[in-house]
Amino acid sequence: MNRLNIFLLMIVMGCALSVVNATNQQRQIFIQLQRAQSQERQLQQDYSQLQYQQSALSKTSRIEQLATDSLKMQSVTTGRTQYLTLNPGAVKAEDAPIPTSGPAQASAPAATRRGGVR
Repeated sequence: MNRLNIFLLMIVMGCALSVVNATNQQRQIFIQLQRAQSQERQLQQDYSQLQYQQSALSKTSRIEQLATDSLKMQSVTTGRTQYLTLNPGAVKAEDAPIPTSGPAQASAPAATRRGGVR
C-alpha cells in the first residue's frame, strides 16, 4: 500500500507541474497576443497617417505650385502651342498606319504611334 501511495503522489505531482507549465505557457502566449495587437494598432495609425500625407501631397494645386516654383514650368496656352506636320513625301511604307481595333489609336498619326519620324 505504501508503494501505491508514493506512486499516486508522484502522478499528482506530475499533473500539478503540468498544470503550472500550461498556465505559464498560456500567460506567455497572451502577452505575445497583447504585443501583436498593440503593434497592429500602431501600424494602423501609421497607415492612416501615410494615406493622409499621400492625399495631401498628391493634390493638383500642390503639384501645379511645385511645377511652377521649383521646375519653372508654365501653363499651356494656345499661343505657345506648336504643331508639327509631315510632308506627304516624307512618309515611308513602314511608317504607314497600323490597323488597330481600338478607337484611341485609330485616330493618331503614324508618326505619333510609331514613336516619331525616322
